[in-house]
Parts: sequence; C-alpha cells; structure tokens
Amino acid sequence: MISHPLLIIVVLLGIEALVMGLSRHERTKCCFDKLPAVFWIYFLPMLAATCGLITPNSPVYGMITTWLLPASLVLLLLPVDMKAILRLGPTALAMFFIGAAGIIAGAVLSFALFKPLVGREFWSGFGTLSASWTGGSANMIAVKEALSVPDAVFAPMVIVDTVVPYLWMGIMIAMVGLQPAFDRWNRSDRTILDQLGEHVVQHLATCGSRRTPAGIGIALCVAFAGSGAAHLIARQLPRIQDVVTSYTWTIMVVSLIGILLSFSPLRNLERSGASRTGYDLLYFVLTAIGAKASVASIGSALVLIAAGMMIVAIHAVVLLIGARLMRAPMFLVAAASQANIGGVASAPIVAEVYHPGLASVGLLLAILGNIVGTWLGILSAQLCRMM
Repeated sequence: MISHPLLIIVVLLGIEALVMGLSRHERTKCCFDKLPAVFWIYFLPMLAATCGLITPNSPVYGMITTWLLPASLVLLLLPVDMKAILRLGPTALAMFFIGAAGIIAGAVLSFALFKPLVGREFWSGFGTLSASWTGGSANMIAVKEALSVPDAVFAPMVIVDTVVPYLWMGIMIAMVGLQPAFDRWNRSDRTILDQLGEHVVQHLATCGSRRTPAGIGIALCVAFAGSGAAHLIARQLPRIQDVVTSYTWTIMVVSLIGILLSFSPLRNLERSGASRTGYDLLYFVLTAIGAKASVASIGSALVLIAAGMMIVAIHAVVLLIGARLMRAPMFLVAAASQANIGGVASAPIVAEVYHPGLASVGLLLAILGNIVGTWLGILSAQLCRMM
C-alpha cells in the first residue's frame, strides 16, 4: 500500500492525467458520453483506495482540498462576464432563479420523505446535490468541503449527479415538439425571444489554444493569493456551531473574491487558459476526495436516484408555475432547467435545440449558476438540516 504523501500525489496526478487524456482523445472520448470524466476522476481513486493500492487516511488529502479548492474557484470565476449575463433581461434571469428555487424546495421535501430510508446524516448530501443542480460540479465539491460532508454521504450523491441529469436532458430534448402547443396554451410572450436575439452577445470560450508556463504561473499566483486572502478573512468572521465553520466562510468569501476579480484586468488571464488551470486544480481535489471514500458507501445510490428524480419533478412543477405567471416561452423553461441541472456543458445544447441561434442564452444562465450555486447549496443543506 502506498502511503508516502509524494507518491500518493503522483498516483492521483496520474489518474487525473489518464482520464483527461482519454476523454479528449478522438478514439476514446465517445466512451465518456454516459459516464463523464468527472465521474471517473472521483471513482478510480476510490477504487484504488478500496483495493489497497493507496492509503485512504493520509493527511495529504486534507491539505489538497484545503488549499487547492479555493484556488480553483478563483480561476473558475475569473472569466465570468456579468454584463453579458445581465443583458439576458429580467424574464430569463427570473426563470433561472425560479428553477433554482424549485431545486431547493425539491431537495428539502425529498429529504423529508426519504430521510427514514437514507438516514438523517444525508441532509448535507442533499445540499451538495442542490449545489450541483443550481450550479455545477465545482459548486458541489465546494459545498462538500464547506460543510465537511462525510465521504459515505457524498459518494452516492456523485452517482445521482451522474445519472439523473442525463435522464432529464433526454426528456427535455424529447419534449421539443411540444413547444408550439405549450406556448399557445401558456399565451407565452415570444417577443422575449426576439429581444434575446438582439441583446445577447455570442458568448464563446476565450480560453487560449495553448497555455504557456508564464500564463499558468501568473494564474496560479492570482489563485493562491485569492485563496490566502479568503482564509485570512474567514478567520475574522464569526462561527456558528454546527452551521458555519471557518472553512465554510472561506468557500463563500473566495467565491466573492473570484467574482470581484472578474471585473478587473485580471479577467484577461482567461486568454491563457486560466479556467482550464482552475479545472485541473478542481479535478485534482476531486481525486483526493475520492481516495478517502469507499466503494461500499455507494450502496444507497438507487434509493437516492429516486430521491433525485423527485427533486427534478418538483423543480419542473415550480418552473411551469413560474412560466405561467410570467408568460415565459417554453424555450426559457428548457434553458433555465438545463442551466440548473445540466450546467455549462449541456445547457447550450438544449437551448440550441429549442431555438437555433440562442445557445449562448443557455450558456450564460449556466454560468450564472456557477456563480450562485455554492451559496444556494449551503442554504439548501441548512434547510434540510432544520428538518
């Protein structure tokens, strides 16, 4: 069994590099259509620890998550374009937040119903799922560490987060033929779509095609400076026993720092691939989290998949009520829903299917989720905890 910290780091980096390399290679990337790379980056270290290849109890795992997670969040939030998001207009933004409210309400109600089956300790797990389904995987990992979610609780939630969004995306695409009938029944104001076409800029990734050592070095300096500042500020903020710890504050503060830096010239670091460096750090953190977990802890995943489907059903009902009240077209219902549950990878696809030319609406709404998902996940977890 490998127990030396440096050797563990080498193994984790090797797993991350292998998975990312295969997921990007022309011949093998199709193998990651159903189970994405982020799943394997978490599962393979878990399997390695369970089989005895690496120790699951090394202190190096805690050091990786404590310092690299906040740094990754800085780089992931650095390229956020708040002006482009605000140009979406009040109806689109309202539909996104109505969908997010549906996720939170669904998580609380679903936890209350399934608590006798999964156990009270899963309140924090439903919070991490809410963070992912109002934001993305980065938000899920951030809430996991902010709330010190047990690995036995987090592991099955990763399964749920992998299975349910793909099912929901398939349902959303299959329902595209209902769009004209829904808009007639809802008396939808389709002039909103014309306004979106006029005001939404084409928001494309600005990541450079080639990262340079200098660009990576500057991005890492900014990331760790922001992480260090967040740690220092968090130490000065009051702690609430069993609710808000110092690291909870760190995650919330570093998210704010990343957003504030997006208004500065440092945002131009995205041209040299700052967010890609951020994802490299985030996935390395995920390997460390996976190495502490056990394969045996995913046994409750089937029950939790049912709970996840219930969350999605409540989310859909809340969105439909919101669309009825606001006379929002089905395009915005679909885009807002996929921006919540699917994220930046799938929201533009669904938006393009429903209205060709408006894929950027789905992308911008998903980016908005990345901004607020951590805070909403923590809120959802605390509401579940109150149950």
